[in-house]
Amino acid sequence: MNKPLFYLLLLLMLPTATIVVITPMDSDKQYFFGLVSLGLMLVLGISKSPYVNVVLVVMSCLMSTRYIYWRASETLHFYTTFEACLGIGLFIAELYAWVILVLGYLQTTWPLKRRIEPMPDDLSLWPTVDIYVSTYNESLDVVRDTVLAAQCIDYPRDKMRIYILDDGKRSEFAVFAADAGVGYITRDDNKHAKAGNLNHALTLTRGELICVFDCDHVATRGFLQATVGSFLIDPRLALLQTPHYFYSPDPFERNLSAARHNPNEGALFYGPVQQGYDNWNATFFCGSCAVIRRTALEETHGFAVETVTEDAHTELKLQRKGWNSAFLAIPLAAGLATERLGLHVIQRIRWARGMTQILRMDNPLFGRGLKWQQRLCYLNAMLHFQYGLPRVVFLTVSLAYLLFNQNIIASSASTIFAYVLPHLFMAIWLNSRMNGRYRYTFWGEIYETVMAFHLIIPTLLTLISPKHGKFNVTDKGGLLDEGFFDAHIVRPHIIVACLLVLGIIAGIARAVMYDYFNVDPRVIVFNVVWAKLSVIILLAAIAVAKETRQVRKTIRVEVTIPAIIHYASGISVVSETRDLSMGGVKLVTPDDRYLHDTLEEVELRLQSGSVCIPVSVIHTGPDVIRLMFKDMPLDKRRELVRVVMARADAWLAPPYPRDRPLRSFASIVRCVFELFYNTWKERGQKKKHARSAGPGETA
Repeated sequence: MNKPLFYLLLLLMLPTATIVVITPMDSDKQYFFGLVSLGLMLVLGISKSPYVNVVLVVMSCLMSTRYIYWRASETLHFYTTFEACLGIGLFIAELYAWVILVLGYLQTTWPLKRRIEPMPDDLSLWPTVDIYVSTYNESLDVVRDTVLAAQCIDYPRDKMRIYILDDGKRSEFAVFAADAGVGYITRDDNKHAKAGNLNHALTLTRGELICVFDCDHVATRGFLQATVGSFLIDPRLALLQTPHYFYSPDPFERNLSAARHNPNEGALFYGPVQQGYDNWNATFFCGSCAVIRRTALEETHGFAVETVTEDAHTELKLQRKGWNSAFLAIPLAAGLATERLGLHVIQRIRWARGMTQILRMDNPLFGRGLKWQQRLCYLNAMLHFQYGLPRVVFLTVSLAYLLFNQNIIASSASTIFAYVLPHLFMAIWLNSRMNGRYRYTFWGEIYETVMAFHLIIPTLLTLISPKHGKFNVTDKGGLLDEGFFDAHIVRPHIIVACLLVLGIIAGIARAVMYDYFNVDPRVIVFNVVWAKLSVIILLAAIAVAKETRQVRKTIRVEVTIPAIIHYASGISVVSETRDLSMGGVKLVTPDDRYLHDTLEEVELRLQSGSVCIPVSVIHTGPDVIRLMFKDMPLDKRRELVRVVMARADAWLAPPYPRDRPLRSFASIVRCVFELFYNTWKERGQKKKHARSAGPGETA
């Protein structure tokens, strides 16, 4: 749609939209209006057309705006200062949620599904590329396979250079770089952390394009051929970002059984959100798995060093200079997720602090160089990390009435229901329709609740003092011998959950004796139901802190690859893999030869070639054989990386089933049940073990 027609339609719709928003109605009329709107939305929802999505978004925005207008014009009447503080605080939290909802619709309504631009047949036209693998305190075990995978990338050797950027200045990394045949760059200081490390390397290398990987992100063979072509098509393209895909489970997937079958926390961002950004030419640079044009970086004097999120700030500066950005929604590299909830919290606090720094120091609403769509996209990303305080307000708002008898919404329960239910139902249903394969309903509340209490102080302090705090590195590749409950991380969640349970008990008592307390039972029901929902969300968040054991040094990847088992007798038998890791393999047992012959090697076969690896036996059985890889030279390990991690299709997977909100809520309730059941079961096992150990023995 061209701009004049768009603005003409907007102008024509404005009077109608205004009438829909501001027309006053009593509860009965509002119920009728809400039901008619919901019915119309469901009927329109039969169509899968993206144009219908636009209509549904307009309807949802109008209903939500109507709710906010009603709250502002009719419900902000208070009798005490305490009541006013609580009531205005709730309204500000709702206003924040409304802004995020509307801006979120702007991002995800029309995602741009970009395709791979093919490379020219003439290799002389292919640009030179410098691949940076930045590291500070990570172990060589983590960095090694990233470097070896980069060497497996299908790109002319004379046009690709790989560099380890070691801010830890470690001799073993220099030795490995020399043995692997890659560059090694270090510096005298660690000024400006990762951004300074990258900027230092820029002064020492000469590639036309810069490809950046975090030290744990292993690239597939087709990474550069899938991304570089876009730079040849668009001479003003500064950045092409690809998804951060994680082959190891994050704390939610590790500790919540239901989360293992859901899209992970990052799926929404590296799906519709980034594709929506791309539609408005506002793709975010995420610090890794991206390709950047050197000449664009030269205009911004390298990577941004003013904030701890050098990636997003760098892209904002590039956008201000008029450069373009792109997002390719194909997982072309994979890394390690944070292993512990505590590490996850630290990482997210850094992100929140960095985005808040940009909001204060380089606010996208001001300054030159950005279109209004880009300004709103960047603003939404920065405001998103301010959700800590609003989320806590929503969790605890029912306590104002249940424990302190404060009426912070000056309206009857019936009218509140009439206005709030259509607003919530439309928002939940529409988000499920548009983004349901990337984020299941109510799981966003779990992700945010886990972080909410921890984000309040860092974001508020950064708003006051933008230069507060420093860059921190997220540890990767750790092990956990014994499971434990990280009570420190969820202590505020436990306290609030206990208060809510107390409020529910008080509310039920008042409901039973409503004549004595002179209260409206419907108001109590409303607050008790809200409190119960908050308790469920809090308990699910608390369940994430129940850390499970992690004793595998290498992560298994479920993959079926043809294999040949080589026995000591010289006999070879065809089989196939069930899973693979950099440490070993599980194979289908082809016959019973393992009973009387020794397994020596396994040959993994692909169309692109094969690799033969010496093995030792862990377990043999009639169904599967488990083998551990023996120590191998660097060239052999490089081949193993190529087979296991760097296959072109390594991380391609079918989409998740479409979201079903009721089933999604049931999975959260299941997490809460498992928290109590598994805790009770473990305590019973410990008591049984203690009794069986006997007196004087160590249990």
